[in-house]
Amino acid sequence: MTLLGGAPLETELLKQVLALAPVLVAADSGADTALAAGYRPEAVIGDMDSLSDAARRQLGSGVLHKVTEQDSTDFDKALDRIAAPIVLAVGFTGARLDHELAVYNALVRHRAGAAIVIGESDLAFHAPRHLRLDLPVGTRLSLFPMRAMRGTSTGLRWPIDGLALAPDGRVATSNAVRTSPVTLALDGPGMLAILPRTQIRPAVRALWPGAGDVPAR
Repeated sequence: MTLLGGAPLETELLKQVLALAPVLVAADSGADTALAAGYRPEAVIGDMDSLSDAARRQLGSGVLHKVTEQDSTDFDKALDRIAAPIVLAVGFTGARLDHELAVYNALVRHRAGAAIVIGESDLAFHAPRHLRLDLPVGTRLSLFPMRAMRGTSTGLRWPIDGLALAPDGRVATSNAVRTSPVTLALDGPGMLAILPRTQIRPAVRALWPGAGDVPAR
């Protein structure tokens, strides 16, 4: 499933993601972005504080799922209410930094692999405790811990074995694939994996076993 937020994005990126996950849901003003690009979301989820009146009229009340509480973001609200093996989220990066940081916070509070957040140049997801990624040698693979944690790896240029990782301490960004596949074994949840946007398909295949038929290119 594709989840569309209200941050600016390339129409080509939305088209690329919809080719992989054709069911479109919007988070609040993401519906305006969808309609402007020629797409009609099947549902709109959020507090509706930024959805335009024009989009409300065009979509109709049956598509709108208003969540009035203000203790979570629209991204969080949408993930809580979407039942899908994996969500490809676009339109959540590149605008307000506080909003983007809240997205990554929400990622690690939901189950590992629940969503891939895709931006203009990179993608990020909450890594499961055991992860295997089939990536081209030399691909940049950054690991950013959102809590104190440890793990082991194979296939990385700089292994994480024996390292104490923490958001306010040592992180493992700007790593790269030395041999493929790369494997990670983590001592718990909370690790963000960050890849170039070009690696959407390998990321989907790694997180969703049912996506085995997704082509490599």
